[in-house]
Amino acid sequence: MRKLALSAVLMSAITLACGAASAEPIKIRLTAGEHVMTATLENNATSRAFAAKLPLTLPMMDLYGREMCYRFREALPAEEVTTSGYDVGDIVYWTPRHSFVIMYGQNGEVISSLQKLGRIDKGVEVFNRTGDVDVKFELIK
Repeated sequence: MRKLALSAVLMSAITLACGAASAEPIKIRLTAGEHVMTATLENNATSRAFAAKLPLTLPMMDLYGREMCYRFREALPAEEVTTSGYDVGDIVYWTPRHSFVIMYGQNGEVISSLQKLGRIDKGVEVFNRTGDVDVKFELIK
């Protein structure tokens, strides 16, 4: 019971901190080396849980010539998981390996167990030439 109450308080704090009380999207800044981008996160449980961790710098791996990936140790909540394609610039969460992913290249693949978090507003093509890179994520107030 005590654990449930603590979870409720934590989720309320995350909801208020990330603007979930309204339907407003969550805006973030990404910095990879000298390159600064912005992204718009959707208002869902996964995006709010990610945003609650910010600011955060993640060592992202360049995988398959299409995605930048970081694997969280613990799962983020994912209530809207689907099997779908993706667009270049999408930010997604792949639930089987707790993978936070920025899609920067397209190969037409349909991927199962995806939760969409949001989208890079512009500049995602920088990842075509960075290789593995630390990416800093910050909320934009």
